[in-house]
Amino acid sequence: MKTRLGNYSRHLLALCTLCFVATSASAELVVIVSSRNPNPVLNAEQVSAIFLGQTGSFPDGAAAVAIDQGLGAAQRDLFYRQLTGKTPALLKAHWSKMVFTGRGQPPREAPSDAAVRRMVADNPSMIGYIERAALDPSVRPVLVLQ
Repeated sequence: MKTRLGNYSRHLLALCTLCFVATSASAELVVIVSSRNPNPVLNAEQVSAIFLGQTGSFPDGAAAVAIDQGLGAAQRDLFYRQLTGKTPALLKAHWSKMVFTGRGQPPREAPSDAAVRRMVADNPSMIGYIERAALDPSVRPVLVLQ
């Protein structure tokens, strides 16, 4: 009985590990702008400043409007964890403080990668993030998060 339980536990652990690796590999995020946006590449600090409401413009001075994935979306949690190190709770606290002090409003939300891509493609002022697999010629990656 002990051996069966031990084998079952090892197999379950191996399966969980494979699932985690597969999920992590498929969730490579890219920060995107419209293919008509002239900004070539952005660094993590520039993107973070835009998404945390610390600046409202791209490095060239043009207006920047951030688009978030929906609250609770895996992409959103991964994006903020990788880019800023903030958990959903810390991000909520950040925006509560920004709104309360009148220094900013959180980014607008879109329900899916396709919706983010469509909104960003239609407006050169917008910036968003999607999974790499959702890229198409209408948008251009300016930062890859790994």
